[in-house]
Amino acid sequence: MTQEKTNRNYKDSVFVDLFAHDITAKENFISLYNALHGTNLKVETTDVQPVMLERVLYMKYYNDIAMLIDGKIVILIEHQSTINKNMPFRFLEYIARIYEKITTKDEKFGRKLVKLPVPEFYVFYNGKDDYPTESIMKLSDAFMQLDDYCELKNQLEISVKVININVDKENPILKRCEALKEYSEFIEQVRCNIENAVPEPFTTAIKQAIKKGFLSDYLNRKSTEVQNMLLAEYDYDTDIAVQRKEAFDDGVSIGLSQGEHKKAIETAKSMKSEDMPVNTIARFTGLSPEEIEKL
Repeated sequence: MTQEKTNRNYKDSVFVDLFAHDITAKENFISLYNALHGTNLKVETTDVQPVMLERVLYMKYYNDIAMLIDGKIVILIEHQSTINKNMPFRFLEYIARIYEKITTKDEKFGRKLVKLPVPEFYVFYNGKDDYPTESIMKLSDAFMQLDDYCELKNQLEISVKVININVDKENPILKRCEALKEYSEFIEQVRCNIENAVPEPFTTAIKQAIKKGFLSDYLNRKSTEVQNMLLAEYDYDTDIAVQRKEAFDDGVSIGLSQGEHKKAIETAKSMKSEDMPVNTIARFTGLSPEEIEKL
């Protein structure tokens, strides 16, 4: 069966759709909230209001997830395959704009104290680099060191909890939130298919996940949309990756061993079967555009 053409302008990632926009998103998000806090909030009695900001980041992308819980707590979550140490700074911008969005001018400039929902900041990481199961990033780590001051008593601070959701890390949160666990299993299958040059890796991963029972209802309902989202995510990841500076000699990448080159060729074939653009495949594999065009 011919691979369906995909839409590279798709707005969401699978993660964002699953926890913010799908018909099961509220249930999934409350499950995630309970897993983070050790609580037992119920779907039917909990008010969850999306307060995401559009087009804050790269091109078509939203900031990932921002939810207001019962008007009291605002949870901001970013999902990343590459750790960005500037996340506390970015979250500072996000929360300021969210507060602006949910308050009025009269409230801000009036004399009465405005009550603001408590913010919490999270990064869910599932990249290939080794990273701790859990860690903390702080805004103060970015502040310049001032020799004239021994201690700053009124220092602004934002703490971001980084949670590694890769399956092999066996983070306890995966046991407490079934949707997050199944998402992580699914993305691991996608990654495995790409690395092993499985034909049509996205389509195959969807079929494999359904067979194994990972996100089966979601993937059965939205298989085409998921393919679109996965392609958009991989385009995004390769666009922001550090450019490889490799020379090419007679269409063969210098610096790659014969075995590495063979594997790169197979990976490129697999990515072409998903209708990925040549420049994206080149950045991902290290092959030249000329090599890829000839495949």
